[in-house]
Amino acid sequence: MLLPLLWMVSSSLKLEQRVFEFPPQLIPNPVRFQNYVEALTYKPFHIYIRNTLFLVVMNEIAVLLSASFCAYGFARVRFPGRDLWFGVVLATMMVPGVVLMVPSFVIFSRLKWIDTFYPLTVPVFFGGGAFNIFLLRQFFRTIPEDLADAARI
Repeated sequence: MLLPLLWMVSSSLKLEQRVFEFPPQLIPNPVRFQNYVEALTYKPFHIYIRNTLFLVVMNEIAVLLSASFCAYGFARVRFPGRDLWFGVVLATMMVPGVVLMVPSFVIFSRLKWIDTFYPLTVPVFFGGGAFNIFLLRQFFRTIPEDLADAARI
């Protein structure tokens, strides 16, 4: 279980010509830390990390806000058609992503959102995804209503 990780680290410290040598050497000779410097400076790696962190933070905030509101509504608020609408939300998980790809692209291109972060962040603020709503709804249903009643007092 640990061998693939050791092999990856060992290979990252070898010369390129010695990665696929037979018999393989687990301890590289010579150890070459310059590979990491070259990998991090070959492309603007800091920009990639910044973009990734931005998207992760924005999507986490969006999912926590929107999906928790939707899920709480489905779990605690009684309204006509609640189960029907929750079924519709669950049914959206059955639609393959490939089917939605072209219509999504058309919508995003008409909004002039191509080559921006908007398509990756804004839609998450409007629902947070059916799976997240489902998971949070199931969680909210496990919390006793007496706890909410006690909080109101």
